[in-house]
Amino acid sequence: MGQNTVIVVLGASGNLAAKKLHRRGLLSDQLKIIGLDPTQMSQDDFIQHIQSCVDDSSELADQLKAFCERCSYITINQDAGDDSFVELRERMESFIQDGEAQNRHFYMAVPPNVYVTVSEQLRRNCYSEKGDSQIIIEKPFGKDLESSVELHEKLAPSWRENEIFRIDHYIGKEMVKNVMAVRFGNPIFGAIWDCNHIDNIQITMTEALGTEGRGAYFDDVGIIRDVMQNHLMQLMALTTMERPGSFTAEDLRQEKANGKNPGYKDEDNVPEDSRCATFCTSVAYVRNARWEGVPFILKSGKALNESKTEIRIQLKDTTAAILKDTRHNQLIIRIQPDEAVRLKMNVKMPGLELRTIETELDLTYQHTVPDPDIPEAYESLLLDALNGDYSESVSEQELEASWKVFTPLLHELEGNKEIKPREYAYGSEGPDGLEEFVKGYQYQA
Repeated sequence: MGQNTVIVVLGASGNLAAKKLHRRGLLSDQLKIIGLDPTQMSQDDFIQHIQSCVDDSSELADQLKAFCERCSYITINQDAGDDSFVELRERMESFIQDGEAQNRHFYMAVPPNVYVTVSEQLRRNCYSEKGDSQIIIEKPFGKDLESSVELHEKLAPSWRENEIFRIDHYIGKEMVKNVMAVRFGNPIFGAIWDCNHIDNIQITMTEALGTEGRGAYFDDVGIIRDVMQNHLMQLMALTTMERPGSFTAEDLRQEKANGKNPGYKDEDNVPEDSRCATFCTSVAYVRNARWEGVPFILKSGKALNESKTEIRIQLKDTTAAILKDTRHNQLIIRIQPDEAVRLKMNVKMPGLELRTIETELDLTYQHTVPDPDIPEAYESLLLDALNGDYSESVSEQELEASWKVFTPLLHELEGNKEIKPREYAYGSEGPDGLEEFVKGYQYQA
């Protein structure tokens, strides 16, 4: 991160992730933050808004004051064309002396339908000629393969691939990063990470809540676009990728690239004739020698019995007949909540008989690491963006690969009106038949 650095938050009436990096002392002394938003706010109003997003604590008072001194605000006039962006450029230039280089990071917390227009205005008026420039955008990156490619092609004339940081916040979660540490930092697991030892892998992301007032948005998106095409595919990529040549951004990105709720229609802004899927389970296979024949069971849904995200790797049964009633060994990586790595294994039950019981090696963070300091996902990703580390930015090749998987399914579901999602009870484990479906792919609960 250079000394002369500016973060511009477009859509600044939202929360500012940078305040956590400031608290950790990870921002350079000369870094400035500019909020840009159509909301009419004075500088004092903007500072009050920032302060309202931070817990009221006397211990943080000095840090909060110092952070607010970094911040300024510009009200954008959406009908004035480039004028507001010219004002933004002049504000950024006021922070440096003539001839000095300045790095500029534009965090676009704006609706995806204005990504292209805003990025073009930024390129025309605010691009740093003597420093690095970068736009930071969040999913969704299109709604199918065609629209994703179209978005990339429209951004490409103004911004190079190494100037676009795409955020899927799940990649920044601490336990998602831990997947690589578990895989490549422990020979005990590296030796069995293939189809000869693994029976099946279940990747699950479920929520106990419904759409919580986001009915109109969710009805247009659905669970496949909202979760499976991005979050679950990223988890699957990290689980299945070959060992990269290094942990550099180029090598990591290259390897990663190589239901229905009966109460859903009662929620706000959901059409009566909605066919939106709020639950989905799919089975995927990876066509290579390492994973030949191993089913990957991907499951996601809303309004279920619990909220959790985990990767559950179930090993094959022992072939030795000397021990009876043994269960599958399982490696469980709990992403959230209660971050943990657990290994289920068989041991002898105490006593005179040779009987086995299942036990568990439990590496729950809260139990094994005193006062674990687990950074928020956006905190980690923003720091990577500021440091020019693209290893956790979603590449255009990754997007194309994941959309190729789900676009045919999405088009079939949306084009064939005869297909109707199965209903399931709010707070249940999912629709009827789910357990039998999953068991058909070797999975044992």
